Amino acid sequence: MTGTAVVLMSLVLILSVGAEDKSRLYRRPACGGLSVNQACPLNYSPVCGNDGITYVNECTLCVQRITSSVMAKSKFEYVRNFELDDTCLRNCYIVVRLDGRNFHKFSEQHNFMKPNDNRALGLMSRSARSVMEELEDITIAYGQSDEFSFVFKRSTTWFKRRASKLMTHVTSQFSSSFVYYWKEYFGEQPLLYPPSFDGRVVLYPSNHNLRDYLSWRQADCHINNLYNTTFWTLVQKGGLTTTQAEERLSGTQAADKNEILFSEFNINYNNESPMHKKGTTLIWEKVNETTTKQIKRPDKGETEVTVTRTRKKVTSHSCDIIGDQFWEEHPDILESDQC
Repeated sequence: MTGTAVVLMSLVLILSVGAEDKSRLYRRPACGGLSVNQACPLNYSPVCGNDGITYVNECTLCVQRITSSVMAKSKFEYVRNFELDDTCLRNCYIVVRLDGRNFHKFSEQHNFMKPNDNRALGLMSRSARSVMEELEDITIAYGQSDEFSFVFKRSTTWFKRRASKLMTHVTSQFSSSFVYYWKEYFGEQPLLYPPSFDGRVVLYPSNHNLRDYLSWRQADCHINNLYNTTFWTLVQKGGLTTTQAEERLSGTQAADKNEILFSEFNINYNNESPMHKKGTTLIWEKVNETTTKQIKRPDKGETEVTVTRTRKKVTSHSCDIIGDQFWEEHPDILESDQC
């Protein structure tokens, strides 16, 4: 019994010493009297917080702790409960579609060429490319006239798939890019007032649904462009007023418009610009870029060396996306329907 008692007493003594050592290592910081706006000294005396972050000194840790506490326990925090959950359904493609707001007036004020202004179309594509380069989970984008649709991968987790975040980010990036690159396409022609774009978010659960959506937008491009080409040809070359041209085309079909262009103005619509007829499709592709570098060699001095590297780049296409050929040539755009 005596031997057992000695052993137990020894264990108690060891544990109490260990606890004393631990208490010296782990203690609460002395934050009394400090505030959120506290100016801390610049001395370097590192302190490890229980959040796993090493702070410059104890004062810095305290201020961070107080700030977090104030933000987390504010009596006003309840207002967050009014936010709606707009998380997009999983395993769906997220399409953010932008449309120019009052662009009919905007194009008139800035003297856009009719029926198509290549400067404006180029600026729209450049702005869309800027969006894709900022948000790499956009797998494909399609645009025509004053609209652009951006397709996020069905597996994307950007902004936790919140529709409002995705839409506002795409819209703001596109709008600011449109203004930023204006001079690159319109030269010294001034931007009279800021353009604006509205946006919407639509989910498509399958590859079939997504392809049908993009086919719809390209078919719409063809219909609108054929009408506009015929309409403005009647006005610019046929001498009709806009009202007369509108009356002339009322009730006509695609074949009728093609016949007017060919028989009256010797214009074969099939020879019109692919960009005008089919719109612009932007995708990611691997491209080889070749550059030259000057390399110093001990025996020969400087030598010019050709370097080739492969990288992903946003590329532009004006081709048919309704048929299968485009999708067979670019199989990486769509993800498997097997969820």
